[in-house]
Amino acid sequence: MERVRQLVGEMLIYCFVVILLTGGFLAFFYTPSNQMVPYNGFYEPLRGVPVSAAYDSILKISSEVRGGLLIRHLHHSSSVLLVLGTVVWILLGRSRYALAAPGLVLLSGLAGYGSADDLLTGTVLEKLPTPWWYGLHLLTALAVVTVLVLSSRREAGRSPRTLRFVALSLGLTILVIFFR
Repeated sequence: MERVRQLVGEMLIYCFVVILLTGGFLAFFYTPSNQMVPYNGFYEPLRGVPVSAAYDSILKISSEVRGGLLIRHLHHSSSVLLVLGTVVWILLGRSRYALAAPGLVLLSGLAGYGSADDLLTGTVLEKLPTPWWYGLHLLTALAVVTVLVLSSRREAGRSPRTLRFVALSLGLTILVIFFR
């Protein structure tokens, strides 16, 4: 059971690496601003409608940046898998971070949605400016990777990784992300 838990932990780290890489790509094109701008992209029904600069940049990433929609999809899919994998990882054994890990992952996901400025509109949470959501998203991501690396190092100390184990966890992560 410990080896399965270690495998899931490794997969969580690889999911986080995918999130980090796709998030870095998306950050090049993202504008964390609540400033209202007229939309002038490809989507005809929205043309001329005032939207936030954050939402406008997300629409441009999805429709105008080459591979942008694929990268957004990978970022979102890996984030969902990180949440589900964290729950499985916690259920497989005792953890010092049993409450911190899922809480941080969920907070990071909520902050990601808040920085997109589309799903929190009309709620109490929309009062917080988009740059704050974006900063919270980055800070919680840093906290999540800290928890994952610390627990992975502790588990690897008890049962060292082999090349076959790393290849298996990497292969399973790729399968789960792309073929879910």
